[in-house]
Amino acid sequence: MVDLGTNSTRLLVAQLTEGNVLEELERRSVVTKLGEGVDASGHLNDAALARVHACLADYRETAERLGVSRCIAVATSAVRDADNGDEFRQEASDRHGLDVRVISGDEEARLTFLGATSGRPGARPALVIDIGGGSTEYVVGKPGGDPSFHVSTRLGSVRQTERHLPADPPSHESMEALGAAANAIIAEGVPAEVRESVGAGIAVAGTATSLAAIDQELDPYDQGKVHGYDLSLGACERMLAMLATRSIAERREVAGLHPDRAPTILAGVVILVESMRLFALDRVETSEADILHGAALDALTPG
Repeated sequence: MVDLGTNSTRLLVAQLTEGNVLEELERRSVVTKLGEGVDASGHLNDAALARVHACLADYRETAERLGVSRCIAVATSAVRDADNGDEFRQEASDRHGLDVRVISGDEEARLTFLGATSGRPGARPALVIDIGGGSTEYVVGKPGGDPSFHVSTRLGSVRQTERHLPADPPSHESMEALGAAANAIIAEGVPAEVRESVGAGIAVAGTATSLAAIDQELDPYDQGKVHGYDLSLGACERMLAMLATRSIAERREVAGLHPDRAPTILAGVVILVESMRLFALDRVETSEADILHGAALDALTPG
């Protein structure tokens, strides 16, 4: 299973075990910045496409080595938005033997919720926040069931960095403007009654996992310590204040943060902080299980 995201291209090799439990055999992630410039141009640029194709060629070798029988890829915001998205989908299929599916925001939300909540108990609705490079999904529902509400917003970390944070490091005024824009988009996209119904939050994808690693000063990154980590609003606000004063070069040196995420991490943290404030969540649980796991479960589960 491959996730062709706006910022990262990720691989999950897994098999379904007894009880329909997903067993991971291999997981990899490369920051390829497929959606670089798409918000302004509406086009996937040649340099970004070259990075992704190089990554996919490497992933195909890994899949063949592990004896993968079925290889599916899901493409989300950047490919949906680009005028050459269909051309890229076909080329990725032809060159790398992938069954590439450009999924809608609705399907992205369903698969993300499935992956993040699979096997979790819970009587009250939970919120899954998926901050991507081109969009952020808010999905609400009871674990074990289908979502009762979801919305896909244009609050991606790459998109908002390009729109609001041109300076390095960014000015206080630009950070304030980004926070206000994020707050307005979330408030408009998620009705107050939905926000008030949520009893717990689960944060998936690179912004949340990076913050969990930074908060623990993990070097090297340790998936076992990130998955299930309790990330408080206060810790997120503290890390945002620290990161906002540093240049991209300085952020690359922060323990727990992958250097390739340094250019866009600020926008991602702003989105998460504003989300937690509007949903009145003083903490979220960080999850390594997301759309990749949901798509794999959806494809592998019989019936």
